[in-house]
Amino acid sequence: MIRILTALLMFISTAAYADAPKRIVSVGGPLTETIYAIGAGNLIVGSDTTSYYPAEAASTPKVGYQRALNAEGILSLNPDLVILSEESGPPIVLEQLKSAGINMLTVKAGRSLKDVKDSIDILAKALDKQTEGNQLIADINGAEEKLKAASAAQEPPKSVMFILQHSGGAPMVAGQKTAADSIINLAGATNVVADYEGYKPLSPEAAVSLAPEILLVTTQGLEQAGRKAALLASPGVSLTPAAKNARIIAMDALLLLGFGPRTAEAALELKRQLSQP
Repeated sequence: MIRILTALLMFISTAAYADAPKRIVSVGGPLTETIYAIGAGNLIVGSDTTSYYPAEAASTPKVGYQRALNAEGILSLNPDLVILSEESGPPIVLEQLKSAGINMLTVKAGRSLKDVKDSIDILAKALDKQTEGNQLIADINGAEEKLKAASAAQEPPKSVMFILQHSGGAPMVAGQKTAADSIINLAGATNVVADYEGYKPLSPEAAVSLAPEILLVTTQGLEQAGRKAALLASPGVSLTPAAKNARIIAMDALLLLGFGPRTAEAALELKRQLSQP
């Protein structure tokens, strides 16, 4: 089994790197974004399908979805380091990479700004970009101070329901201990789903009883739902205060849920949109 060194929120499949990595495969949109943000994007030779920001990341060879990686595709890129989110898999692929002698660095999936800054620190040290990493953390601290100042002056918190929509699937709503719940709280709002953790299907009855003032979705999910009008007219949702007032906020999935370098700014933008009439 792959050992996780929890003290650093990561593991390395060998004791240490003999040389600084020169060919990186990055798995996990927030990690890839961070690597670019600290000035090491030129080292990335491949990434997963959640890695589409910045634009350069979208054009790198893809090795599959982060939970359904392809070992052959990764090995074909001849990486000297694979950087992974702890959500990456499947386990058999990780074992194949380990057996092939590939250096791997696994970083905790963030759900707070502290997690984001810890991740930046880990990656900056691993890639010898400490100066750039410290500057990025300082920038996030500045945005966090703006967020705190805005929160101190805000009106009573809005009640928000995050809806996750996949093609052909039933809409799901985010409960506690999800990235959606974390970003809602960070923006100073209240997640109306308080009685369970994770995601569950949204029934018409639940939508009515939860009575959110605002619906929060990803722009990608809104497209899957058939645009704003279709979502507002869906069973149960159509009877909520959010639908009656046509209050939907849509943001890019990676920006909203990724918990990466732009998360503090994303929370500020969400707060701004929440405060609009």
